[in-house]
Amino acid sequence: MGDSITYLNDHQDETGNRITKGYMMRVTDQLPNIHYINQGHNGWSAVAIAKEIEHLGLQKSDIYSVFLGTNDWGQGLPLGNFDNYLNNTGLNTVYGAYRVIINKIVTLNPKAKIILITPMQRQDFVYIADSHNNAKGSYKAKNGQMLSQFADAVKMIGKYEHYKVIDLFYKSGMNLKNLVKFKRLKDSVTGQYKNYKYPDFEELPFNPDADEYPYPLAAINNTYDGLHPSDKGFQTIADMLIKLLKRD
Repeated sequence: MGDSITYLNDHQDETGNRITKGYMMRVTDQLPNIHYINQGHNGWSAVAIAKEIEHLGLQKSDIYSVFLGTNDWGQGLPLGNFDNYLNNTGLNTVYGAYRVIINKIVTLNPKAKIILITPMQRQDFVYIADSHNNAKGSYKAKNGQMLSQFADAVKMIGKYEHYKVIDLFYKSGMNLKNLVKFKRLKDSVTGQYKNYKYPDFEELPFNPDADEYPYPLAAINNTYDGLHPSDKGFQTIADMLIKLLKRD
C-alpha cells in the first residue's frame, strides 16, 4: 500500500522510462515465492488512503507493507500526535489516518505481518511530464512541519505495535546529497545553464515556463526527479525489504 513510489512499480512509462522496475518487482525477483498486489495510488496521502480504505478492494494477505507519508507532508496535512493514533481520532491527522489503515488490515487478517516503511528524504521535485508540478525538498519545512517528523511518527507507531519498520529516512543511505547528482539551472549572472550540487541550488529560482527540465539523465542518482526513486534507489528499498523478509 502506498503512493506514487509504489504505483510506479507497474507504470514505468510514467517515469519517461527512467526506471526499469520498482521495488516490488525487485523483491519478487529475489523471493519468487512472494506475490504482490500493487495498492499504490499516485499522489495520495495516508489521509486519502484512510478515507477510501473501504473502497480500495484490499484483500486478505499474509504480509502488508504501508509506504506513505511523503504526500501528507507535501500537502501540508497536520501530522497530529501519538494520542491521535492511540485514541483513533479519525482522519483529521496523519497519526489518526494510520490508525484507520492499520485497523482495516487487522480486520482483514489479524495474523498478518505488517511492515511500515518511512518516507524517504526528498530533494527539489520537478515532475518530468509537467514542470509546473514542483516542490522544494525536505530540507525546508512545509506548513511548519519537517518530513523527518513524519518518518519519526511511522517509527513510533511501529515500535508501539511491534511491527517491523523499514527506515528509509535515516538508514537507507539515501540523503539530500545523493538523491540527485545536480540540478541544472540558469546562472543568474550569465544566463547560461550550470549544474549545481546540493546545497548550492537551495535558493536558486526555477521557472517552469522558460527553463529546461533541471534533471537530465546525467543528474540521476538515487532519484530521477528529486523525489521518485531511480533504479538505484528502488534497489536500495528492495534490498532492505528482502533482508527483513529473509530474516523473518
